[in-house]
Amino acid sequence: MSRIDDTYIKDLLERLVNRPSPTGYTDEITRMCCDELSELGISYDITRRGAIRAKIEGENSQPARSIIGHIDTIGAQIKRLKENGRMSVAPIGTWSPRFAEGARCTIFTIDEGAFRGTILPLKASGHTFGDEVDTQEASWQNLEVRVDIRVEDKADLEAAGFNTGDFVAIDPQPEFLDSGYLVTRHLDDKGGVAAMFAAMKSLKESGARLPVDVYFLFSITEEVGHGATGVLTQDIASMIAIDNGTVAPGQESREFGVTIAMGDRVSPFDYHLTQKLIRLCKENDIEFQRDLFRYYRSDSASAIESGEDVRTALVTFGIDSSHGWERTHIHSLHSVARLICAYSTSEVEIPRDKEDLGDIEGFTEQPMERHKDEKWEGKDESPDRPKKE
Repeated sequence: MSRIDDTYIKDLLERLVNRPSPTGYTDEITRMCCDELSELGISYDITRRGAIRAKIEGENSQPARSIIGHIDTIGAQIKRLKENGRMSVAPIGTWSPRFAEGARCTIFTIDEGAFRGTILPLKASGHTFGDEVDTQEASWQNLEVRVDIRVEDKADLEAAGFNTGDFVAIDPQPEFLDSGYLVTRHLDDKGGVAAMFAAMKSLKESGARLPVDVYFLFSITEEVGHGATGVLTQDIASMIAIDNGTVAPGQESREFGVTIAMGDRVSPFDYHLTQKLIRLCKENDIEFQRDLFRYYRSDSASAIESGEDVRTALVTFGIDSSHGWERTHIHSLHSVARLICAYSTSEVEIPRDKEDLGDIEGFTEQPMERHKDEKWEGKDESPDRPKKE
């Protein structure tokens, strides 16, 4: 089994979360990831808008495999400059205004550079509004950005260079504890990206044998629903998304081990690819659990919806308070990196996948035999029970 460098995971994760990248403002995080790929000696291409397609070559080019994570995060945009010298704000991605209240942030203007600020509720002072600070509805319409320069009205904001549409990046405030817990905003999905890089580092340093080419993909628009669009190649027959698994009541995800997602709000994941990942966890003693997500979609959904005929699966690391004050444990990211390595070095089980189309020969099978209920063996048949086979 390839060695995973946990120190590398944490160091890279800290650098990733501290590089702002709300969807639509991802050029610099793309540059950072490309620099890291060059350091590891891994070749890559980038699309027009900045999605990354890196490749570690295997013994054969097809059926190629891919691992995908996203480097964009939730964030916000300036919606309107207000007469009181503050700015209303709209979300990028889906996240609760409850987690925007009080957030420190950076506002990126086109011509005047970046400014620091805070997202505040309209009624922020208990000394002025009394109990209304507790009863005001949590909504994006009730938030505004207070920028940390002297501005008193809309004209001052305009003179300072602010405009509708300016991007707002939320401070990550990372805290990595000796207990192994990693607490920071934007673990979704920079935790997954750090695990992917750790797996690539391990594969390169160990000189591991890869039966087929493995593409490591980094999308830039997952938080708005179309991340994997346009980044796959025709050689790719399977794609595993690496993303967060929600740790919450009613879910099976945990902050330890890996979670194999069986389905999300779009569809079940590919049966054969998912079952292979489960087998790899068992064979390599990787702690795991299964989960099913009702209010969740990942890069796999955008690939299928765009017409890609690829097998998809989702491997997650557990996040408590996803899209809020996020937390995971290094054990989970370590486990994800191990599974990526195990999958990358595993033998191809469906050779037919190298062809886009073919006849029935070599096509997959799913078990259909009835379970034999030993409890009824040798007993008289019940009239309301199907005859035993």
